[in-house]
Amino acid sequence: MTDPVLTSSLLYLDDVRVSFDGYKALRGLSLVLAPNEMRAIIGPNGAGKTTMMDVITGKTRPDEGTVFFGGSVDLTKRDEAEIAELGIGRKFQKPTVFENHSVDTNVALALKAPRGAFATLFGRAARDAREKVDGILRRIRLWDHRARRAGDLSHGQKQWLEIGMLLAQDPKLLLVDEPVAGMTDSETATTAELLREIARDHAVVVVEHDMAFVRDLGVKVTVLHEGAVLAEGPLDRVSADPRVVEVYLGR
Repeated sequence: MTDPVLTSSLLYLDDVRVSFDGYKALRGLSLVLAPNEMRAIIGPNGAGKTTMMDVITGKTRPDEGTVFFGGSVDLTKRDEAEIAELGIGRKFQKPTVFENHSVDTNVALALKAPRGAFATLFGRAARDAREKVDGILRRIRLWDHRARRAGDLSHGQKQWLEIGMLLAQDPKLLLVDEPVAGMTDSETATTAELLREIARDHAVVVVEHDMAFVRDLGVKVTVLHEGAVLAEGPLDRVSADPRVVEVYLGR
């Protein structure tokens, strides 16, 4: 009988285990994400956050466990390129943009289109492509900076640009790793607002250490510890959990 939780989920991990030379990075990790849900993932260093994202994106094969996308696609049988094509985009902590190109060219180059963005921009679909780029630039708060060289942007603006480049790939799920590390308070607040907007029509998983930022997101929180889920729920509830307090504060 088909599991209704699996079939209704966008992302489904069950009892996922990964070991590296005897070190157990994931020890029975289970996680369910609904379509268009934003989830914050927190946990101390070594909790398994990066390995979890590596498994989802096909960079790491689990030793055991189930990993499904869209209720039916077994991600453990797909490679990284196939998984990206399915609609899973990942943003690493350090922004990677084409620094010598303009902001709008960065987004155009990332467009999901045959033979690259410029074939689209200067072909039959030029108007649609231009409108998509412009829409993304407005969404990521960089419309007024569209002609600037990407390398001249602030750290926070580069993070937004890379999020825009992900959006240009039209993903169903965005995995975002510590997006506000190194940002100003103002940039951090704007990033929370931006991710909440994106989550209206995309699923988003945010790995983060900044608890004030996680509170701003106002979403369900999953706490990882030693490769498994320690607690899950609203931030106020999980942060009051004695097990979570012990893990973070060593009490």
